[in-house]
Amino acid sequence: MKAAELFVRCLENEEVEYVFGIPGEENLDVMDALLDSDITFVTTRHEQGAAFMADVYGRLTGKAGVCLGTLGPGATNLFTGVADANMDHAPLVAIAGQASTHRLHKESHQVLDLEEIFRAITKYSSRLLSPDIIPEVVRKAFKVAQTEKSGACFIEFPENIAEMEIDEQPLPVSYPYPPEPPGEKVDRAADLISRAKHPIILAGNGVIRSRAWQQLADFAERMRIPVANTFMAKGAIPFKHSMALGSAGLQANDYVSCGFSKADVIICVGYDLVEYHPYLWHPTRDRTIIHIDNSPAEVDAFYPVSVGVVGDIKHSLLRIMEVASPHTGTAMKSLRSALIEDMNQHKDDVNLPLKPQKIIWDLRTAMDMEDIALCDVGAHKMWMARMFRCEFPNTCLISNGFASMGIALPGAIAAKLAFPDRKVVAVTGDAGFLMNSQEIETAMRMQTPIVILIWNDNGYGLIEWKQMSSFGRKSHVDFNNPDFVKYAESFGARGYRIEKGEDLLPTLKTALADNTVSIIDCPVDYSENLKLTQKLGEMICPI
Repeated sequence: MKAAELFVRCLENEEVEYVFGIPGEENLDVMDALLDSDITFVTTRHEQGAAFMADVYGRLTGKAGVCLGTLGPGATNLFTGVADANMDHAPLVAIAGQASTHRLHKESHQVLDLEEIFRAITKYSSRLLSPDIIPEVVRKAFKVAQTEKSGACFIEFPENIAEMEIDEQPLPVSYPYPPEPPGEKVDRAADLISRAKHPIILAGNGVIRSRAWQQLADFAERMRIPVANTFMAKGAIPFKHSMALGSAGLQANDYVSCGFSKADVIICVGYDLVEYHPYLWHPTRDRTIIHIDNSPAEVDAFYPVSVGVVGDIKHSLLRIMEVASPHTGTAMKSLRSALIEDMNQHKDDVNLPLKPQKIIWDLRTAMDMEDIALCDVGAHKMWMARMFRCEFPNTCLISNGFASMGIALPGAIAAKLAFPDRKVVAVTGDAGFLMNSQEIETAMRMQTPIVILIWNDNGYGLIEWKQMSSFGRKSHVDFNNPDFVKYAESFGARGYRIEKGEDLLPTLKTALADNTVSIIDCPVDYSENLKLTQKLGEMICPI
């Protein structure tokens, strides 16, 4: 068989369902081999969209999402989405065609050293220089991508290698198990927790990757310790849980930050430093830090770990809970009450443009609890992270490691393919939407009904928020938009414009019931940004 056929068989062996990408001259043999495979190739309109789809697919399923491009610009267009997956620890395998090996040693048309370029943003980067190594390289790429901390891997496939004949078979697939936590570390952590006066838990995305959310909820309930989650760990503990404090990460004196200021012991569970830098929640560097994760802690001056419990997160929480003494009372309950009061503040406000709190209230009301919201990057991300209530993990996905704009729309397509029975909403600003809006055509062609909720402010709202906070004036953040309703209709999708505040909730319900792609153009009042900043700056922690 051809090496390209063996390569596709190796993908099938890894139980790959979808490959997202764009065909090119240097991946012709792989594209042809895919025609005889059960793998569905999703032709996208830009390689960045393909990489974001693979990124979100990997994050939701725990199985490496796969994206494919050709050499040169096709490969470099994958770069942003691959970097996002790697920094957000989403399993992904990126594949790029390459010129014949006979011209890799010299200056040549569209040739870049892709193996070296992608090495900086992946866990593993390799070039196929002979067909007989294909089973090893593919198996290693998937194993490394899916092993904690999961991330991105890259394979460069020269066109002349893809054409060669080979008689090999895929390697058996095996999955490594995380180790048991050391007993002495468990005992030390339990002792620190038992003697703490005001402990708090910071839950990170590793809780979700390890599927340890039930153990976390049980641990918090049994130990009576409040839990704050990072943006990327929304739903790691249900918001209705009595110990849930909501999201940490506004980089301001938020209610949750008050909890960290009060705490003497901070228990970090499945926490990655890229999610919320420790200098923001531990500026004093004098608290006791307990690190519970599958991997040892990253070295950081603001993250001085007193004890690291490294091993299976589920088992670590269970072992500590068995020997630690529970706390009593309703620690930091007033923080939760204050946040809920903020969430409810504008639920009945129907003035246009709509306040962020109102948009989120209506969105949460319209969606079922297990539906999925894909949040783009911008001012709306801060509001969604803070106020969109989650009762289940992976129901509000936020990129806060690499935090790249343009992820929501292609990510929503991947989410719908991964979970066809759930409703999916791409929550995006007007700027982020237009970065990958061409993928509407992909969604229509693939028949993935999604709702795209555009927070429209005709500008880069988050940057204006920062500019006004820092300098009291804005700089070059305004732009004009097309008619989003007509834009939607030009793709064959449905378009809605919110012209009365009371129309948002029924429009959301209608769009969610549409068996197609629906776009909602919703004007947003971002003057609330500065009001929030001022309020948080003046806030006295209500503990």
